[in-house]
Amino acid sequence: MSTPIHRIESNPRLSRSVVHNGVAWLAGVVAADCSQDIRGQTQQVLQRIEELLAASGSEKTRLLSVQIWMKDMNADFAAMNETWSAWVDAAQTPARATCQVMFDDPQILLEIIVTAAV
Repeated sequence: MSTPIHRIESNPRLSRSVVHNGVAWLAGVVAADCSQDIRGQTQQVLQRIEELLAASGSEKTRLLSVQIWMKDMNADFAAMNETWSAWVDAAQTPARATCQVMFDDPQILLEIIVTAAV
């Protein structure tokens, strides 16, 4: 018998989270209010990740892997990283990669994708 796949906040293009075999994969999360600076956008994204993790049966202490995509690492990396460090559990840090990308909306400063154990 196959293990069920649980899809959260699905639409015809994507699911915000997919849970299978004890792992939750979250789609990329961007800020709802992109008029804010990097600290504000990072805080919004991390709050939304917490909500999606909870809906998936997980939490931030169970993060396995994180990808952080940023518009301008030179200008915003230090402030993003400070906000991240205040949020993440220092005893439960995930594997993490950060890179610079070009977004289709110039107001988006970052997008974060996470995978977590359930």
